[in-house]
Amino acid sequence: MPLAEFELVMLESGEVALQRPGSDEPLVRINFAPEVMAYLDGKHIEVAKSMMDAGLQKAFDMGEEPFPQTEADETKAHTLH
Repeated sequence: MPLAEFELVMLESGEVALQRPGSDEPLVRINFAPEVMAYLDGKHIEVAKSMMDAGLQKAFDMGEEPFPQTEADETKAHTLH
């Protein structure tokens, strides 16, 4: 994956989104439940930034080799823990 610049923005919907500078098209969105927003007490932007940083770092660490996908992978929902 080529190195690119991204920005974290707050959407009108209240979601935190990652997008390319100058673009209105979010690449990733994070939506916190009201209970989580209350728990984070205004620190949801910091948490979203940490989540995005970790995800981007993992993507870069995985390298440019795509994983083989089967048709079943595309339609099956996965539970992540």
